[in-house]
Amino acid sequence: MQEIFRFLRELAANNNREWFQSHRAWYDEVRSQFNDIVKGLLVRISQFDPTVSHLDVKDCTYRIYRDVRFSQDKSPYKTHLGCYISAKGKQSFHAGYYLHLQPPSPANESQWEELNGPFMAAGTWYLPPNILREVRMSIVEDLATFREIVEEPQFRKAFPTLGYDLLKTMPKGFPKDFPYPQYLQPRMYSSGCALPIDFFQAPDWLDQVAQRFKAGKPFIDFLNDTIDDYDL
Repeated sequence: MQEIFRFLRELAANNNREWFQSHRAWYDEVRSQFNDIVKGLLVRISQFDPTVSHLDVKDCTYRIYRDVRFSQDKSPYKTHLGCYISAKGKQSFHAGYYLHLQPPSPANESQWEELNGPFMAAGTWYLPPNILREVRMSIVEDLATFREIVEEPQFRKAFPTLGYDLLKTMPKGFPKDFPYPQYLQPRMYSSGCALPIDFFQAPDWLDQVAQRFKAGKPFIDFLNDTIDDYDL
């Protein structure tokens, strides 16, 4: 892990094609190390979620190259490594498990301050408006089940942040007196947990990640009960 973070720091400081090409062998080594991590994570998650057992590493990982066509930032390379383990693939809306490796740095600060650095998350990212509305409706209609999941102590310990990019008011079409507005206000239904750098010094850190993901599975299942009716 130290080597992965060291490479990502150097890449962030030298984000250009000349540097990358001259250090391509280093990147290939780091990518191989990261792929081994993803393989290990797939094995562990498959033990409690067999729906992902058919996935390969390539189904869960992303290219290092940035799409700069519509971005003011023309840096050619991503400065993080991430994997998204979802039964329907990394391009689907199907909720899953995400691990993000990136050294903390003011230069790559996330729009969510607590996620400036390595983190893990369970859930899904931005859903289309129609699916997002249906997920919120499912929470309203089965509030007791949802509360039982997200207020369970192990879940709250594993994922202290529930939802990102929150609305400041209740979403349109939902009662303003709903007793738990925090459960309807996320635009992004993903539960996250920042991981300090020293977390990765533990010899069993990958087991710890898998255990936290296991605690997040009921949340993922709740979301997918609705999402899968639309994300075919």
